Amino acid sequence: MKTVSSILARLVAGFAIVAMLAAQASAQFGLRDTEIEETLRDFSDPLLKAGGLNAESVDIYMINDPELNAFVTRGQNIFLHSGLILRSETPNELKGVIAHEAGHIVGGHIVRSDYGNRSAYGAMLLAAGIGLAAILAGEEQAGAMVLSGSQQFGAVEALAYSRVNESAADQYAAQFLERTGQSGQGLIDFFENFRAQEVLSQSRRYEYFRSHPLSANRIDKLRERVAESEYAGVTDSDADMHRHMMMQAKLRGFLDSPQQVLNRYPSDDRSQPARYARSVALFRGADLTGALRELQTLIDEEPQNPYFHELKAQILYESGKREDAIAPAERALELKPDAPLLQMALAQSLIETGRPDELDRAVALLKSALITEPRNAGAWRILSRAYAGQGEEALAKYASAEQHYAVGNLEEARSFAGRAQKDLAKNLPQYRRASDIIVVAELQLDKKRRNQRRGKPFTLSTSGTP
Repeated sequence: MKTVSSILARLVAGFAIVAMLAAQASAQFGLRDTEIEETLRDFSDPLLKAGGLNAESVDIYMINDPELNAFVTRGQNIFLHSGLILRSETPNELKGVIAHEAGHIVGGHIVRSDYGNRSAYGAMLLAAGIGLAAILAGEEQAGAMVLSGSQQFGAVEALAYSRVNESAADQYAAQFLERTGQSGQGLIDFFENFRAQEVLSQSRRYEYFRSHPLSANRIDKLRERVAESEYAGVTDSDADMHRHMMMQAKLRGFLDSPQQVLNRYPSDDRSQPARYARSVALFRGADLTGALRELQTLIDEEPQNPYFHELKAQILYESGKREDAIAPAERALELKPDAPLLQMALAQSLIETGRPDELDRAVALLKSALITEPRNAGAWRILSRAYAGQGEEALAKYASAEQHYAVGNLEEARSFAGRAQKDLAKNLPQYRRASDIIVVAELQLDKKRRNQRRGKPFTLSTSGTP
């Protein structure tokens, strides 16, 4: 069994500062992508509202893990593995799973403190909270592995606990889908597709069906409920099907090997999803000309699509053509104003020019991004670079302090905050904020030392606000 201290040691720096980063499929990361996040929100928000939840209070996160899984944690957080998104055959299947997870939130299945705080399930939620802190901070490799592994902490007790609530979550899901004029058939189809998992040994089941035990009785009850709905025969719209396929194509382009992608989407397939996936695969396979050629056909068809311009900017930037990336990055942000990840992507390219006016623009963009996502450590890191380029060393150190604080690196946060204070005017808000970071970091480090002396695990505060 992993200890909390060993988990904390894995919360390391570096996050996706463009819409999507290519990653090894075997590694686990928190994925960020404006387009996919928007699609997931559009699929999810009506269901959350149908359940009486404030959609803005429910956070949805993607985990780069091929394992088929989804789960919720306290604080109204829904986590979807890339494997689930890629294995869902229709939007309705994916929506069904999301509605089921929302059902767990509405049913209060995660917040039974009298059970969770005293059991192995409590340890699972603690680990999930630490992983969540890293993902909220915007750090690559910092939280997803913890979140995925955290479910192993309380496997036996959590499984027994969840059996009591799975049917209830199914019924909630069917209700939420019906209230939004959608069919619950997708959830039935999803369960039917993996029904054989029920007869496999625990070690061989998909993670989803270890934590969400499936049975024929569950499916039968859900089928009865869905059959009674006036929307039982409703199917996905063409628009939703297209968005689902584009989301899957983009994910496969970045997560699968280039050859796998090109085999799945051969050159004679001229559909938009195929060209989207191929443009990413060719870029990752070092065929810049081919990647841009495929992508340009998409831009020509939909010049108002911000994500095609965004991808072009990313391809150019990561291919070393940093200044060439500015124009498409600007166009993407023009079409999708105030999107934090797009602001960060443009700021990166502007910083590379080294020109004072562009550095000023980069700083303004990053400040705007941080208003929306104040705990995005990636944005703080880029802002530190921009300040350094301006010769503002004290502000650069302050931004580094924020970066380290966001991800829970308290010693570095305290160190950078102290160094920043030496050169910051005392009337500046950054000086006062640095003081807060120092005070809170010292309190938490002292707590950590005291707990270590007592042999207790250290629980990192995830509030993010000194």
